[in-house]
Amino acid sequence: MTKIAKATKDKLRKVSTATVATCLFKKGLKNQFIQHVKPLKLGRPTMVGEAYTLRYIPAREDLNPITVFRDPKHLQRVAVEECPEGSVMVIDSRQNARAASAGSILVTRLMVRKAEGIITDGGFRDSAEIADLDFSSYHNRPTAPTNLTLHQAIAINDPIGCGDVAVFPGDIILGDDDGVMVIPAHLADEVADECIQMTLYEDFVLEMVEGGEPVIGLYPMVSDEAKVKFEKWKLSRNE
Repeated sequence: MTKIAKATKDKLRKVSTATVATCLFKKGLKNQFIQHVKPLKLGRPTMVGEAYTLRYIPAREDLNPITVFRDPKHLQRVAVEECPEGSVMVIDSRQNARAASAGSILVTRLMVRKAEGIITDGGFRDSAEIADLDFSSYHNRPTAPTNLTLHQAIAINDPIGCGDVAVFPGDIILGDDDGVMVIPAHLADEVADECIQMTLYEDFVLEMVEGGEPVIGLYPMVSDEAKVKFEKWKLSRNE
């Protein structure tokens, strides 16, 4: 799995999912926001990392007794032990939160192994404990039953669907308080650079609006007057 440059990650940590969504929309990508997931804890630093995927299919009772966890090759456990440092584990739970995708023990293990975060379009058990970890976690809602009652881990690091979004291994996952965006890996550098510039202009616009400026001609930048003000504003920041 190709890793993006640290400099690109650092840039992406400074931008929002909203800005990334607009940037990708300009490139024709309209469906990159993972639906129906939210952070277990608000106010955490922006999550940025390469996608490492786990896919579940509906569990079949004869294949998923509680004893399957004794198998050292059980794919849920293997995924936790193999998720690379700095990556985000993304779980395809078919948007079904009637049973847990994982619990606090496995999420803690990912944290200790220095993964960047975890996302499921299902739910987590032990959600209050997970929320207290120094680790970025996103799900649909809390749920208590073990994954075996509903989910069978079937594939690691294959393309998946999560919250109605296609996620390919190595795609860049960016999460903040609003939710999670999926950035195609080959666009990561370009998106990071563009979003830094977009964020700079948005900071300028917010300052102007707070000062009483109307948005017409300013957002988006249309008028020559706005362009001149923006250039002066940038110079004043560098003084």
